[in-house]
Amino acid sequence: MPNSPSGSHHGSRKNVLAIVLAGGEGKRLMPLTADRAKPAVPFAGIYRLIDFALSNVVNAGYLKVVVLTQYKSHSLDRHVTQTWRMSTMLGNYVTPVPAQQRVGKHWYLGSADAIFQSLNLLKDEKPDIVVVVGADHVYRMDFSQMVAHHVESGAGCTVAAIRQPIELADQFGVIDVAPDEPDRIRDFLEKPKDPTGLPDNPLEVLASMGNYVFSTDALVSAVTDDAVMSGSAHDMGGDIVPAFVSRGEAGVYDFRDNEVPGATERDRGYWRDVGTLGSYYAAHMDVIAPLPVFNLYNFQWPIFTSYGPQPPAKLVRGEGGLLPVAEDTVLSPGVVVTGGRVYRSVLSPAVWVQSNAEVTDSVLMHSVHVGPDAVVRNAIIDKNVEIPAGARIGVDQAEDLARGFMVEDGLTIIGKGQPVAG
Repeated sequence: MPNSPSGSHHGSRKNVLAIVLAGGEGKRLMPLTADRAKPAVPFAGIYRLIDFALSNVVNAGYLKVVVLTQYKSHSLDRHVTQTWRMSTMLGNYVTPVPAQQRVGKHWYLGSADAIFQSLNLLKDEKPDIVVVVGADHVYRMDFSQMVAHHVESGAGCTVAAIRQPIELADQFGVIDVAPDEPDRIRDFLEKPKDPTGLPDNPLEVLASMGNYVFSTDALVSAVTDDAVMSGSAHDMGGDIVPAFVSRGEAGVYDFRDNEVPGATERDRGYWRDVGTLGSYYAAHMDVIAPLPVFNLYNFQWPIFTSYGPQPPAKLVRGEGGLLPVAEDTVLSPGVVVTGGRVYRSVLSPAVWVQSNAEVTDSVLMHSVHVGPDAVVRNAIIDKNVEIPAGARIGVDQAEDLARGFMVEDGLTIIGKGQPVAG
């Protein structure tokens, strides 16, 4: 379509800016977030959590992206600047924007304040539409379909929602719709105890996914009003969306309607909030299942990342010709299994499993070395941990606790570079 004089496009081809909210502290993922922001936490071997949000935005055709960071953002900034390079000739970019205290001597007070403090980005870019997404969920989604829905609806704000069983409603922000207007949000309920089911399915509710589409003018005026509101938590879900709802200007987009190219019946509609160690681990198990619940091998909607100059993975015999074993396991580039046995696990780049060692039901991050005859079970082990010969991790929880490891949800978690005695 030809450009209109204003530089924006006709119809659904509007000028879109994507904002990724990546300030998350991720307290419930400690110790994985002890020195990195939640969106920078590694996932499925070669990725970081933010790669999923960024890949979704870019695959949807939105190539002007700002990443708002705040908490322990160094590794996140480094990953974004080194990995996410766009063709600058076409004016495309993915750029991290740290909290800058532009409007006073305080850091971001909440996600809405992050956008308010970054309104200069909107003034520079002059988008018609702003897509705002969270940076720490594992899913595939074509945002262009949600933008088209938003434009057609005439709403000032559209919230992406995923159907959840009604008994899980108290874990989410729940979207209440009127039976006669299922696309319009009637009420936004934060973790409700007794919600009403959906008009077309009383056993389900619509849970907010933390992804939003705004008409630019509406977003600017909403965060500007919110900034001076006393008692506001300055939160997108808690304050901005309810303000749109109260004026009847908030629409909902059902994730069920999103058609991602290359999706299988099994992984269609997958969305996982990996906010706890248990859910982070469960999402990894979804990836390694023989018929994966989340399929990393969809080449029509790739998840982009960079894992550096790693050699191919390699399985070789160990001492005395001991054969290596790797079953139902993700092997990243740079992995070497030397006569060790690995079952139902994710091995990140440069992991080394030595002779006669056994790794079962575990997630090992970059450069973890498992010494000869060591046993690792039901564990999440962060980067650069050396597990000495014969050590046992995750075999006896009392023993693990006594050694200063964290034990939660039946998992043993070892922090980045944490020493492990033999």
